[in-house]
Amino acid sequence: MAIVELTTLRLAEGVSDESFLALDHRIQTELVPNQPGFLRRTTARRGGEWLVVTLWASEEDAAAYERLVEGHPLQLELEHAAEAGTLHQARYITLD
Repeated sequence: MAIVELTTLRLAEGVSDESFLALDHRIQTELVPNQPGFLRRTTARRGGEWLVVTLWASEEDAAAYERLVEGHPLQLELEHAAEAGTLHQARYITLD
């Protein structure tokens, strides 16, 4: 069983799609890829809502990453890029 982590957000006023995608690329290439238990990450958009799907090998791996990035400049930049109150994260356990 693995963990599917869903992060949703809307961009804050003044944050362009291009600047968010550049930030997202940095997170995907600088923070996530070498973390224990990281399997895959992808970003999607529907209208003004963004979705980041990250797959982790275990809940422990996902939680360790969350602790690692707390206060990290790229994580803080992501939090500021999101419209207030729209950044949400949820984790699900796969059944296969």
